Amino acid sequence: MKQRVLRFLSRIWIRLLAFNVLLMFLPIAALWSLENTEKYLLDLQESSNVQQGRLLAAALGDRGPLGASEAQRIIRNLQQRVDARLRVVDSDRNVLADSSRFGPKAQVAEAEDESESGSKPEVRDTWLYRLGSGIYRLYSRAFVPPREPSPSELSGDDKIDGKEIREALAGSYGKDRRLSSDRTALILYSAIPIRDGAEVVGVALVSKSTSSVLNRLYALRFQAFKVVLISVGVAIVLSLLVSTTIARPVSRLRNQALAILDRRGRLRGRFKVSRSRDEIGDLSRALHELTRRLEEHIAFIEGFASDVSHEFRNPLASIRSAADLLAEVDDGAERRRFHAMVLGDLSRLERLLSGVREITRIDAEIDAEPTEPVRLDELLRGLVAQFSLRHDGPRYRLDAGDAPVTVRAPPHRVAQVFENLLDNARGFSPAGGEVRCTLEVDGGRAVARVADQGPGIPEEHLHRIFQRFFTYRPEGAENGCHTGLGLAIVKAIVEGAGGEVRARNGRQGGAVFEVELPLAN
Repeated sequence: MKQRVLRFLSRIWIRLLAFNVLLMFLPIAALWSLENTEKYLLDLQESSNVQQGRLLAAALGDRGPLGASEAQRIIRNLQQRVDARLRVVDSDRNVLADSSRFGPKAQVAEAEDESESGSKPEVRDTWLYRLGSGIYRLYSRAFVPPREPSPSELSGDDKIDGKEIREALAGSYGKDRRLSSDRTALILYSAIPIRDGAEVVGVALVSKSTSSVLNRLYALRFQAFKVVLISVGVAIVLSLLVSTTIARPVSRLRNQALAILDRRGRLRGRFKVSRSRDEIGDLSRALHELTRRLEEHIAFIEGFASDVSHEFRNPLASIRSAADLLAEVDDGAERRRFHAMVLGDLSRLERLLSGVREITRIDAEIDAEPTEPVRLDELLRGLVAQFSLRHDGPRYRLDAGDAPVTVRAPPHRVAQVFENLLDNARGFSPAGGEVRCTLEVDGGRAVARVADQGPGIPEEHLHRIFQRFFTYRPEGAENGCHTGLGLAIVKAIVEGAGGEVRARNGRQGGAVFEVELPLAN
């Protein structure tokens, strides 16, 4: 069970969904930060209440005992300039003056009457807001300690009491927050002591509903919650899109990889080519190309094994025939002739085995062999000088210029390439002929050519000249025991070093072999 859960959580679309949901942190953080905004706005409203209360207390202070008529006159004058409910309470908690009793302004300033209208902000009636508030209530019940709300004010119009009144009559600033009568808003109370000298003779009480602040917060919460829901929807859509365009194609590639081999480890097909132009499409096409090249390589290995078997069959058959005849003849000359035939076929088998071992080693190790800078011009000069010492061969000429030409490859392999080409040219050159070598630089590659004056290569054999075990010897060419692997070894080495080799016929006859190798940096 644990393994299944871990495997499920490790899926790409699950991780991308988690990442997309994580991006919603900012709108959710903005939603929760509104609580701090609410506290800040309430603090500002309380500060405003305090300032208004201090003005009222200053206007009534230091005048002896409080009188109702004076308090009502001052409140009537202040009522049109303040936005809260103002009340003056004497030391016996009697209400001497109340701004809610003066004029139409009272309908706005009156805290309790404002909440008793019974109307709620329209945004709170929407199903989306109720959904968000329901989620928040679940969160509050699970993670927020319960708090008992302050009760509504239970005093009448002529006599009033409360914690803030008692604190103010005791000579300090008093404040409290209570729920409105319909429990839809808070009412902030600020009580400022009115002094006559050092004696507290009454209280300036300022109260104001938070409904205006809450209405704005409700709208902000509603907008923030809509952003959260939109973010959730976008995250889900993106995750589904990613699942469709990434996770599923990867799963298909995995299934193809599991089904592409049979129980014996043989290829049963290729990866299907995707038309998608994204990275997964590129991967699909790369895997298709990989399987195609594997099929070609497997076919090449099987063909190579068949060719080796065929090449070995002829000398083995000849050895068997000669061995059978040796047992039947008594003539010494005939026996020596059959013995020489056996030795010749054995020598041919040894050369075949050596060539097969060499080309197999090149195929397997050419990429791993250490490379180093090789002065190709100096290498060709040395090889041409060595071949020129053979008096029974053609003349050799090198046109390489004076500029150094350096390639990067295994030195002994590069020497093997041009030894085979020069030896091949010598075998096809007529008596008194010339083998010409040229070396030049073309762009970032060194181009070396070996040309002879022999009969050239028939057009029907040009595409086969580098095939393994292919040999062609026209009349007049040097005959010997050739394995047909020399030019195949040249091709394997050159391509393993990142170069190319081509064969063509010269304009004035003869064969031309052209080798391109990348220059060393």
